[in-house]
Formats: sequence, C-alpha cells, structure tokens
Amino acid sequence: MKKLKKDLETILKALNGLSQKVEKLQEQIVEETKPTKKPKAKAVKKKAVKKAPAKKAAPKKAVQKKAKPATAADTVLAIIKKSKKGIGTSTLMDKTGYNQKKVANLVFKLRKQGKIKTVVKGVYLKA
Repeated sequence: MKKLKKDLETILKALNGLSQKVEKLQEQIVEETKPTKKPKAKAVKKKAVKKAPAKKAAPKKAVQKKAKPATAADTVLAIIKKSKKGIGTSTLMDKTGYNQKKVANLVFKLRKQGKIKTVVKGVYLKA
C-alpha cells in the first residue's frame, strides 16, 4: 500500500508538470496566431486556455479510483491461485494475517462462488 501511494504521488507530480508544459505551449500558440488588431479576441482565447486544466482533472480522479485496495476475498483467492497442489487453512492464516474464523468465512464464500474447490478437508485449490 505504501509503495502504491508513492507511485501515485509520483504519477500525480508528473501529470502536474505535463499539464503546466501544455499550458505554456498553448499560450505560445495563442500568441503566435492572435490578430494584432483585435484585443477582444485575446481575452476569449485566454478563457479557452483556462478551461483546459479542468478537463485534465478528470483523469487524475480516474487514477485514484483504480487504486482501490484488494478485498480480503481477493487476497485469499490470489494466494490459493498461486499454489499448484493446494493450500491449507493454517498457511492462509500465516500469509494473510487473518484469524481462523475470517479465513473460514472467506473460503466458504469463494467455494459458493465456484472460484475454489476443496481437495481434502482444510486444503483448497483453484477451480
């Protein structure tokens, strides 16, 4: 989670830097293409430049939405999928840090969904 946070922060800084560069480029293009006789056209184009960063705010929110933490069931399922011969309840408790009741509930839900199957009592394998 900490690494993910750091990665998101670096991505955010990079996006901010890119948006500033884009704004500068837009200002240069506007200055090159603006007519010298009409001062009102300048004001209109500057307003258009200010609207551009508002559109870029949406992707930042989308990045934050993708950063949802994995659910407990997803964590257990990922561990079970990695094992070739099956994995026991005690190993699941060690790897996840969950207590026996929580692991049992998660295994029950995953079995009912058909994502895992029981090899022998207490040993589970991906379906």
